[in-house]
Amino acid sequence: MRFVEIDGKRYAWRDILQKRREQLTQSRQPQPTLFELRDDARPPSERTAAGRYLEPTLFDGVPR
Repeated sequence: MRFVEIDGKRYAWRDILQKRREQLTQSRQPQPTLFELRDDARPPSERTAAGRYLEPTLFDGVPR
């Protein structure tokens, strides 16, 4: 099979394979991040919603 017809247009099969190889190599490269990654400094119990629910700390710093 040397040519493929898609929507009435003829494409060379080797060109399609070459484009696919380019797509695969580009998908393997890491993507840039949108923002700077930082380590989470919170205690382990506060890092998840479930932990914050089980151990609320909203009023820990408020004097009574």
